[in-house]
Order: sequence, then C-alpha cells, then structure tokens
Amino acid sequence: MAQAAFLTDPSERPPNGQITWFEAEDGVRLRAAFWPGGAKGTVLMLPGRTEYIEKYGPSASELHDRGFSSATLDWRGQGLADHIGADDITGHVGDFLDFQKDLRAFVAEVEARPELPRPYYMLAHSMGGAIGLRGLIYGLDVKAAVFTGPMWGILIRPHMRPVAHVLGAVAHALGFGDRPIPGMDHGSYGARVPFEGNMLTTDQEMYALMHDHVVDHPQLALGAPSMSWLYTALRETDRLKVEKLPDVPSLIGIGNLERVVDPDRIREMAARWSSAELIEFNGAEHEILMEVPEVREDLYSRIAAHFSAAG
Repeated sequence: MAQAAFLTDPSERPPNGQITWFEAEDGVRLRAAFWPGGAKGTVLMLPGRTEYIEKYGPSASELHDRGFSSATLDWRGQGLADHIGADDITGHVGDFLDFQKDLRAFVAEVEARPELPRPYYMLAHSMGGAIGLRGLIYGLDVKAAVFTGPMWGILIRPHMRPVAHVLGAVAHALGFGDRPIPGMDHGSYGARVPFEGNMLTTDQEMYALMHDHVVDHPQLALGAPSMSWLYTALRETDRLKVEKLPDVPSLIGIGNLERVVDPDRIREMAARWSSAELIEFNGAEHEILMEVPEVREDLYSRIAAHFSAAG
C-alpha cells in the first residue's frame, strides 16, 4: 500500500526501512515499518499500549546490529493508525481480541516481502505481550519469542478490581465503552510526568526521547484508556492465566522495579511454562528495552542469543 510517514529523527532507526499503510480484515487502516538487511531472520516487534513505530526505531537498530531484520506496527487506536473511539487519545478498542485482526494482517504483510527473511521471531512488549501470547496460542508461526514486561496482568488495587470489571461491563454493554476511564488523567504520561519518579525507565536520555516524541508529535500520544479497553483487557488477561501455553522457546524479561504490569502474574505464568525462561533485571523499570545502557546491552545480547539458538 501507499508509503506512510516516519515522524521522528531518521537516525533513530536502521537505514533502508520502509513505512507503509495496510488494512486489517475489518478495514481499519494501520501503519507498519519494515527494516530488512539482517540475514539471520526477521523479528516481529509487537508494541505496548500508548506506543508507536517510531519508539521501536532504536530496538530495530539494536537487532540490525546483531544480524536481524525487523518489522513493527501501529495497533488500531495507536500512533497514526485509525482511531475508532469518541476520543483519539484513549486508544479505544471494542474488544481486546480485535488486536488479533491487526496481528494477522501484519504477519501477512511481512510474508509478502521476500526481503524479510525467515525464520520469524517475536519480540513483544507490555500490551504486545498479551496480544503476542494469544497469537502464539492461535498458531502464530515463529521460531522463538521474547516478552518484556508482558501485560499478563494489570496492576489495580485489589478493592478497585471488582469496580473496574462492573463499570467496564456496564459501559461496554450500554454502548459508551469508548469513553475514558473516570478519574484517570487523560494526558500523555510521557508528556506530563517528569523523569524523577517515573515508572518507565531509570535512563534519563531514553525518557527524554519518549518525552520528545509525544511533545513534538502529539498525534502519537495516548492518555487514559477507554472503559471497553480496560474491561476487555482484564477479561483477556484472566483467560490467558488459565490457557495451555504454547511449546515455543520463550524468554521473559522483567525489571525488578516493575510497577505497570503485574510482576507476580508474570512469575506465575513463567513457572508453569515449560519452554520459557524468566530473567529479572535488577534496577530496571517497565521499559527494559529502553533502560540504562548496561541493561540494554545485556538484554539485546540475550535476545540475539535466544533467537540464534532457536533458528
């Protein structure tokens, strides 16, 4: 399909990439980035909530330096993809499983490009970890997977969890699930929260990069999710908790300072997944792909070794 824009500094991504539009099966327009040039295979990078392809330029460069091609996308409701709710900043979806439509269309786009070599691997962060795990359960054909801070559980205060379920279910059923969650700040986290005390990374340079992206290009920013997003995301993480886990070699990384997703749920899932290994990174927050240089070097080296061993 037609070429799309990459909004941030081209130095933040590998050379010779292509940014294009494509469509999911229900007609939602999505954006993808493809970075060929690595002969060891192609890594499908699945972003988290609030994220966009520009944020994955540095990850693509790390993978390119280690011999891998890569590809990533804007999920529906995020980045420059179609936003389908009443408010563009919520990242609304009617059902969390709608993201599987995006994933299927994205994989088809990758398969149509001979410059993106097999085997395929998956690198899934946060919300992308829930989407990616569901994709593996549905038969996504990758040799190996890496999950960073996967959203297999959402941190909500115990007394608020029933409220979130009931409020979300009512809003979803009555047709106003695209409204933002009451009481949550609707501004972009990266734009409004200073580096000191942030829950994403301990690396000031990387945090400044994320901040500048959403300040300089506010169309990339998201705030509080919609009520349907939260309700159906909670429902999906509850389903994933009891699913039979796929026989795919998997590496799971979390920071020991994790405060965004539920680290206990991640540990529980890892403990019952025979083909998975859990690694905890000391001193790291949620965004371990964008942590301090020594964490990034360790993580990307482990990712490359994991993929190479499986390929």
